[in-house]
Amino acid sequence: MDQDKILENYTEKQKNLICEKMLEISEDGFVIMDTDNNIAYINPAYCNHLQVEMKDAIGKPILDIILNSKLPEIIHNKEFIEKEVFHLAAKGQPNIHDKYFIVTRASVIEEDKAIAAIGQVKFEKNTMKLAQSLRDLNEELKYYKDEFHRLVKDRFSLDSIKGNSHEMIEIKKIAQKAAENDFTVLLTGETGTGKEVFANAIHYSSKRKFKPLVRVNCAAIPQELFESEFFGYSDGAFTGAKKGGKKGKFELANGGTLFLDEIGDMPLFMQVKLLRVLQEKEIEKIGSEKTIPIDIRVIAATNKNLQEEISKNRFREDLYYRLNVIGIGLPPLRKRKEDIPLFIDSFLEEINEKYNTNIKISKEVKDILMNYTWPGNVRELKNTIERCYTMADNNLITNASLPVNILTKSKLQNYDSSKTLNEIMANIEKEIILQVIEKNNSNIQKTAIDLGVHRSTLYKKMGDYNIKRSDIDIIKE
Repeated sequence: MDQDKILENYTEKQKNLICEKMLEISEDGFVIMDTDNNIAYINPAYCNHLQVEMKDAIGKPILDIILNSKLPEIIHNKEFIEKEVFHLAAKGQPNIHDKYFIVTRASVIEEDKAIAAIGQVKFEKNTMKLAQSLRDLNEELKYYKDEFHRLVKDRFSLDSIKGNSHEMIEIKKIAQKAAENDFTVLLTGETGTGKEVFANAIHYSSKRKFKPLVRVNCAAIPQELFESEFFGYSDGAFTGAKKGGKKGKFELANGGTLFLDEIGDMPLFMQVKLLRVLQEKEIEKIGSEKTIPIDIRVIAATNKNLQEEISKNRFREDLYYRLNVIGIGLPPLRKRKEDIPLFIDSFLEEINEKYNTNIKISKEVKDILMNYTWPGNVRELKNTIERCYTMADNNLITNASLPVNILTKSKLQNYDSSKTLNEIMANIEKEIILQVIEKNNSNIQKTAIDLGVHRSTLYKKMGDYNIKRSDIDIIKE
């Protein structure tokens, strides 16, 4: 029924009396503010909570009675209505700050001109408790957001990426610029150079940092599962489909960032579909005709030469240019050796802190690590420091703690070219045997196990290299 017909039998005066009575008996607080920011009306419930007489409030500037009222801010906003968990600040009432209420504000517009603003406050006890709970939850959420941001900044920020070499300083500058926009990024470099570290840092330094970062290793997905993994599927899309369907990686990353690691291993048929998603910014699940708009930022990474892959028709050139809007090439560790000591100290410090120890590393070992070529880059260096820490004796990492392959390459660098290959290899083998025997406190059985040879074989080699009892105190078992 039309509300005008309901009230058509009442005069204007009677209508006003009805409205006044409704406001008078309401347990909610109501206040009406005029265009001069003065209180035109305030009901008894509101006066009661503010501990003010109605006659002392009407006609007064609203900010003299409700010290933090927002009605002056919203009165000229056309068709404005908002709800908020809010605390009231009343003159002469310091304790009212401890109470929170659900507040509704609205502007009243006639012919595009403001004529009043209305505020409503829920004073009912259960509502007040709800308002307080909502306020507490909002404050708790803010705390966790701030804490999350702090932890992310410590672990995933661009400043947390180790490296003071000229190359790394320039790369971090490019990555910072990439974080300030939404263009696609292509990270290239050998395995272990830190491509995922930079992908994390770019995402968590961007405006999308509180949205999902979805990581996908394209080399680990079977070819027949690419479509369902990326696009998802609807209920009953195919035999064996999960009941209720499944969200794909595109949908899971919506609003955030999709990190496509090993993009060079993505099959051609999927490259076509990825290109279309990047162009159209929408997807369709398998088994559904419904189009889902998506808003994602794509960061891709590869250890392959994509230009070479293009020439061999294994990677689409149009997708390459779509991904390579911001290209960042990460140099191998051997080309920024000045960063190696920084990594060594940092990794060892992390381990010592984790296990509450104080293991040191000898200068000789540091020199060996500096001269090693690190085919596995930073990842291999980290694994090596962890291994050396485990093998350290007397709280010191020595040559005996080093992996055999690194020690072997170090010894090779110290031999001159005048010696034959057999002489060089014999000297290296002798050095390694001596190092491992020393590491195992002259225990031959443990030494044989570490070297991967039978005990009798080790004794024979010791005889061949004239390693005598006078050289080492052998503990027989």
